[in-house]
Amino acid sequence: MNLIVASPNWLTIPLLLLLLAAAIEDAARLKISNLTCGLVFVGALVAMAANGFSFSLWQNVLVCIVILTLGTPAFAAGWLGGGDVKLLASLGLWLDLQAAVGLIAAVFIAGGLLAIVSILGRRAGIWRRHSNPRTARIPYGIAIAAGAIFIFGVQLTQRPTDPFMDRMHALQAQHR
Repeated sequence: MNLIVASPNWLTIPLLLLLLAAAIEDAARLKISNLTCGLVFVGALVAMAANGFSFSLWQNVLVCIVILTLGTPAFAAGWLGGGDVKLLASLGLWLDLQAAVGLIAAVFIAGGLLAIVSILGRRAGIWRRHSNPRTARIPYGIAIAAGAIFIFGVQLTQRPTDPFMDRMHALQAQHR
């Protein structure tokens, strides 16, 4: 179940704010806190409960497990930070298999763009995180947040309309 589409705004808006917080944390200190990742994870559990624990949630759990399984060796190799892996796995819990493919594609594209900006910034002397460009780290949490916010924005446009809110808007229009 794609919990982004199925969940109400009171769950999706805090998720988007947590993604912004993760990007800011990573940009500022090359670290995403366990608290931020944990809140994204807990938010997914609350969304599951709010939408009813259906059997289709096996896909969400699988996405989370696959990201952790592939992300752990990437962390061990120094390709990703631990916070990056935890954040991405927590986001995976929000998504079914189909939606996760879009998320991963958007994160990879955002990561490529971030790498280009980083390289150009370092060459221009604007962005100097580390004196040795071969060992310089890129705050990939920015790419994860940007890719997720983009793909979630696309998915939210596919959210079915809320009949209650449609009726409320119609009543407001009558009284104008």
